[in-house]
Amino acid sequence: MNKAKREEIFARLKSDNPHPETELNFSNHYELLVAVALSAQATDVSVNKATKHLFKVANTPQAMLDLGLEGLKQHIKTIGLYNSKANHVIQAANLLVSQHDGVVPDSREALESLPGVGRKTANVVLNTAFRQIAMAVDTHIFRWSNRTRVAPGKDVVEVEKKLLKFVPKEYLLDAHHWMILHGRYVCVARKPRCGACTIEDLCEFKEKTSD
Repeated sequence: MNKAKREEIFARLKSDNPHPETELNFSNHYELLVAVALSAQATDVSVNKATKHLFKVANTPQAMLDLGLEGLKQHIKTIGLYNSKANHVIQAANLLVSQHDGVVPDSREALESLPGVGRKTANVVLNTAFRQIAMAVDTHIFRWSNRTRVAPGKDVVEVEKKLLKFVPKEYLLDAHHWMILHGRYVCVARKPRCGACTIEDLCEFKEKTSD
């Protein structure tokens, strides 16, 4: 795909949604970190349903420690893999209190040192909370990048690196949100909604649908 096509694709995505935001609900950096960690292999809807009540009683690392492991599990038991996620959240809260004065760090190295925080979660926090240029490649973005041919790659790291290289600079900060929303609602997994897509004429996917 050439540079002009990529420019036009992101120009249209921006025109449709000038100020894209995550669909996870949060009111501070710690809530975002927890929500993103809980969202692995789960829907944002299911996470929001659980955190709606969780964050009323525990929206800081210390409050999460005070709630305790079993208390946390009761709040998130409707989310997949909740046992391991609960353990990670409590362990991360302990490190945040003991090593970071209860403050979510704004560096990749520090974030990835927290239990349950991998590259994707760190990228989301860096981009959404701290407005740093970072590309969190999930299943939606991986699929979208390969289908459109904007940044094809064999794995998420390759796609991430290509996106950081190929997405026009003026769109880099919000590109993650545009791609995930487009992948979630238009360029869906089983049958993309090409007929309802604003970038259909620019996309290089060969098996377009009429829907």
